[in-house]
Amino acid sequence: MIDIDDARAAADLLLGHRAAGTRLAQLPERLRPRSRADGYAIQAQWLRQTRSPLFGWKIAATSAAGQRHINVDGPLAGRLFAEMVRDDGATVSLTRNLMRVAEVELAFRFGTAVAARSAPYGVDEVMAAVASLHPAIEIPDSRYEDFCAVGAAQLIADDACANLVVVGPTVGAAWRDVDLARHPVSAAVVGKSNHEGRGGNALGDPRIALTWLVNELSGLGVTIDAGQCVITGTCITPVNVVPGDRVRAHYGGLGELSVGFD
Repeated sequence: MIDIDDARAAADLLLGHRAAGTRLAQLPERLRPRSRADGYAIQAQWLRQTRSPLFGWKIAATSAAGQRHINVDGPLAGRLFAEMVRDDGATVSLTRNLMRVAEVELAFRFGTAVAARSAPYGVDEVMAAVASLHPAIEIPDSRYEDFCAVGAAQLIADDACANLVVVGPTVGAAWRDVDLARHPVSAAVVGKSNHEGRGGNALGDPRIALTWLVNELSGLGVTIDAGQCVITGTCITPVNVVPGDRVRAHYGGLGELSVGFD
């Protein structure tokens, strides 16, 4: 297991590149995580860069295609900080963004804490702790020059490509009766292209993805606090964007969001 000083040094290096808008090929040998647990130990040190309460969590690589694209064998969890959150309709800069995609997602906000424990949580247990559903658009990014080449442990250390996220208002309570796995989701790059997907593109069902996240963190001894929000992975193949684009996402009866890029 990576020691605390090396975990802090690795996190500081990644955060320095994030602040400067620069990139590295990979972490230096001495600081490089050798396991997912090492990667999460480094990611946890990102908490030192903010005084705001943790906004929530994200899940990367929730589809087989996404996993193949970045050469990992399963999903990855990352932290979302308050500084990453933008309002519906916001315009964000792509100047320093390498990935240049928008990911149309569903987000769950917890009403009660979900404590770490030895036994896995079931979907029904997790959903009983959820207070609300929200539409969301993630704008991920990486601090690595080639994020497809560094492996899961280093991607986790880099906060699972967390960058910016737009989270919309609370969906009406009737969402609990919706089959989220089959629920259609669409997005348009205004004036350029249209894209279709469904909730089940996130690990088969966004509720299953959420439960995966809870159990991944529980295995690390991490409790999800009441009020924290989890974005559960893209429902549509990531949408390529360039400066000047605006993406409008539609979630059927669950709302809509937009974000522009400059």
